Amino acid sequence: MGSYILTMKSELVVDVQEKEISIALLEDSRLVSLQKESRNQAYAVGDLYYAKVKKLMPGLNAAFVDVGYEKDAFLHYLDLGAQFSTYHKYIEEALADKKRVPNISKFSKLPDIPKNGAISDLLQPGMELLLQIAKEPISSKGPRLTTEITFTGRFMVLIPFSDKISISQKIKSAEEKIRLRQLIGSIKPKGFGVIVRTSAENKRVAELHSEMNTLVKCWEESIAKMQRSTPPSLIYEEDSRAVSIIRDLFSPNFESIYVNEAETYTQILNYVSIISPEAKDAVKLYTKDTPIFDNFNITRQIKSSFGKTVSFKSGAYIIIEHTEALHVIDVNSGNRSKAANDQETNALEVNLRAADEIARQLRLRDMGGIIVIDFIDMNKAEHRQTLYEHMKSVMQNDRARHNILPLSKFGLMQITRQRVRPVLDITTNETCPSCFGKGEVQPSLLFTDKLEEKLDYLTNSLQIKKFTLYVHPFVEAYIKKGMFSLYGKWRRRFGRSFKVIANESLAYLEYKVIDSENKEIDLKEESDMNSSHTKNRTRNKRDNGDKK
Repeated sequence: MGSYILTMKSELVVDVQEKEISIALLEDSRLVSLQKESRNQAYAVGDLYYAKVKKLMPGLNAAFVDVGYEKDAFLHYLDLGAQFSTYHKYIEEALADKKRVPNISKFSKLPDIPKNGAISDLLQPGMELLLQIAKEPISSKGPRLTTEITFTGRFMVLIPFSDKISISQKIKSAEEKIRLRQLIGSIKPKGFGVIVRTSAENKRVAELHSEMNTLVKCWEESIAKMQRSTPPSLIYEEDSRAVSIIRDLFSPNFESIYVNEAETYTQILNYVSIISPEAKDAVKLYTKDTPIFDNFNITRQIKSSFGKTVSFKSGAYIIIEHTEALHVIDVNSGNRSKAANDQETNALEVNLRAADEIARQLRLRDMGGIIVIDFIDMNKAEHRQTLYEHMKSVMQNDRARHNILPLSKFGLMQITRQRVRPVLDITTNETCPSCFGKGEVQPSLLFTDKLEEKLDYLTNSLQIKKFTLYVHPFVEAYIKKGMFSLYGKWRRRFGRSFKVIANESLAYLEYKVIDSENKEIDLKEESDMNSSHTKNRTRNKRDNGDKK
């Protein structure tokens, strides 16, 4: 297993669009993880908010807090942290004298709060706090909060109001653990705790000291910003969504990191140059016209991997259903048949391959909470144990905390998996772009006439000459076929500054226009009512009506 992981070719592909950023992790060109983030997303895990307690819920031992989200955020007593008294005294002092940031190193530590205390003993409605998002808003729930604030870097996590130093359990060497503990102890300011991450292994003092100073500065700047703000206010967020995702995914073993936008490429290149200078050549700017996800066959993999039914080998498939509280996965052998094998061996073989695909799907969709898997029934106890051991083995690469139970007597396997973000649920069925789901479409043969109208409207009415028209690959092939192609005719008529490019993410009769500044031009039906063709059609209808 170890040698397999070492020889695996890992690549990151970053697709930066106007409204969102998507990051795909490929292992041997196979999509294993996909993260999508809005480029202006608020209430992301790790963001700090200056907020006000709205009401207490003694029955839940929790409080609802106004952080500016449409639903109140949730703060449980257990998320206050043992050092809440010290934290609260510090926040009060910072708000009482807004001209200076209190020095945490000189701050006297108060006793820990009781583990089984009541929230009403510590909080009152109207109290102002500095809080961190622990869980993003999911479904009908608001964000979950904590007062145990942390600042995450590449090598360490800084925790104000703690003095504890913890070392990642993935660092196996006892000597390295001792070295890191002593080193961090010598450079850490008083009043801060530190969790040393796996990536700090064998790193020099200068690198660790530099990051420590950066994280302490983040804390001091957050307090200063809170002093200038009124609740609810966003106080601190990651500089770049792309960098924050890559910080957690990054490995020096990545063969390539492809980015399709210059600004994000520079941010990622600068970050990788700091944390792993030897890997900076792996960061590459993607400049081809073909959409980056199409080029690396990611769009096709998304379409085949995110449906309700996912095929994986020789006709076998799994069905994935989502509910509010859990996910259910059903394994089916389909039309798969091997005469040479008996039913029991076939069942084991399908189940093992299904386990591989399920482990991939959990990472890919970031499914969390409770997952129940209905495998094909197997009579032999050793086969059930083999499947359980295999599932544990293929889930080792999963960075989310998880727990796997052996198969029950009903043949069900239960997995719990940590969830801090909503499940990534991509709809692979396409709504008809011609009828918008109503059931009737325009004659598809006339679609190219419609595109020609759009080009006329763009070049002559809007006076936009330089743009890219993205269409479905079948349509692109039709437009460009033959020596005297439609594409050639259009370029002679409308100028040679525009391009027609295939985009696999589009539906059959869907199109998209991007201008020279990479912004989408909205050309929906109502937006081209100004075109001469539509005006004439409307005028003719009106004239005919008058005659009647």
